[in-house]
Amino acid sequence: MGFYDDIDTDTDFRKEPHKYRVSRGEQGALMIEPYKSEILPHWQFKTAAIAEKSSEEIFELYCKYKEDDNFVGMDMARKFLQMGYTRARRYANYPGGKKYNKNGAVNEREIDKEKAKSASIFEKKWILVREDKTYLKKKKAHQRMFG
Repeated sequence: MGFYDDIDTDTDFRKEPHKYRVSRGEQGALMIEPYKSEILPHWQFKTAAIAEKSSEEIFELYCKYKEDDNFVGMDMARKFLQMGYTRARRYANYPGGKKYNKNGAVNEREIDKEKAKSASIFEKKWILVREDKTYLKKKKAHQRMFG
């Protein structure tokens, strides 16, 4: 059982950042408030132009959280950028994002170049964040203090 299995969705993680646990990948991206509500409206990847605008807006939120010394917000922005990449990649590989058919077998890949471009746009911003020295330093400090 992980941290996100029994999370109190009424928790305001801006007021109680000590309750936030750093997790792998995108876990909890749609559960951690108020960040989910702040970032989700910007998260779109239907076309490359939309992905460009979306990833830039989320990256700007990341920079604002960083400026405010808000690690939880920084990590949540990272999760949404990563999720933009992985979801766009899924839709790039499989029509309608459906990797499996109703029998559980993997559908044949049909590359959607527009979605692949969207994924690439999100990936670039995600890499900027995950390799940011300030992000890495704050991540390590948060994990040391709170898990």
